[in-house]
Amino acid sequence: MTILGMHPLQALALAVSVTGGLILIRLRIRATRRPTSLRKIVLPPVAMCSGFAMFAIPAMRIHPLWGLCAFGTGLLIFSFPLIVTTRLERREADIYVIRSKAFILIMAVLLAIRAMLHGVAEAYMTVTQTAALFYLLALGMILPWRLAMVSEFLRLRGADEAQRDDSPPTRQFF
Repeated sequence: MTILGMHPLQALALAVSVTGGLILIRLRIRATRRPTSLRKIVLPPVAMCSGFAMFAIPAMRIHPLWGLCAFGTGLLIFSFPLIVTTRLERREADIYVIRSKAFILIMAVLLAIRAMLHGVAEAYMTVTQTAALFYLLALGMILPWRLAMVSEFLRLRGADEAQRDDSPPTRQFF
């Protein structure tokens, strides 16, 4: 049985990807309403690293060069628009993520590219290997984006501490 010419498992993988992308867009829009913290910036990629456990399952394993290429593509290509469009701003004592008008468009385009590449990749490997490949692509995209956010957050927080003459700077990570 096929769904729109796809194997049911392929259709499910695509549906999960699209749903996850839409959830991410919604969460990022809502996140601009509340102050951010170092924990909120660091936690998603740290939690995402638990996905490496999938490689314990033989069906999920891919050639190391494929994994390196996927990670590198996320790192060098897909992270760039996210880094460029994500800005932090200090408002009084808090730091906020500034909503970019281009963010939703960029996320939609990245999601569409991912969906198209998913179909191409599945022509050459199993659905589970494709999932592993796109996990590494997403991790490669998220790590530099969040590291750029951490850098900006620490810069803004450091600027605030430098303005306070009466208290010595402290490093409070969480």
